[in-house]
Amino acid sequence: MVKVLMVCMGNICRSPTAHGVFEALVEKHGLDAVIEVDSAGTHAYHIGEAPDRRSQATAIRRGYDLAAQRARRVQPSDFSRFDYVLAMDNENHANLMAVCPPEQVSRIKLFLDFAPQLAETEVPDPYYGGQHGFDHVLDLVEAAAEGLLNHIRQQHKI
Repeated sequence: MVKVLMVCMGNICRSPTAHGVFEALVEKHGLDAVIEVDSAGTHAYHIGEAPDRRSQATAIRRGYDLAAQRARRVQPSDFSRFDYVLAMDNENHANLMAVCPPEQVSRIKLFLDFAPQLAETEVPDPYYGGQHGFDHVLDLVEAAAEGLLNHIRQQHKI
């Protein structure tokens, strides 16, 4: 089983979107028995809350359902449990690196590392912006999800 954790700050916008998109892609390819997906935040602002209503609405328009997800904070055990700990931006990457045991830092990457064709390297936080920001996040996430799945299939021979 290959385990993937998507991480942003509060776990209500970017990481649940990435979680939902990647999980749907994994299911579409019939790999849900060998790839597990989850999401978490580096901060505890929204523990137990559903994803932001704007994230959910944007996702549902493209066929992704985020409603069952609930925000949680990254736990120390996540660094040994997950093979990939994927930060949405540099700030959350740094936050993860600061608390990760040294022997597991190689698991932490930026999610957009898996979409080198994009000009951006970070998934921007849409929380304080308008609808365009949520659409843009979904565009970036869809591209990176495809790249991540291709990477996992090659690396893990699945």
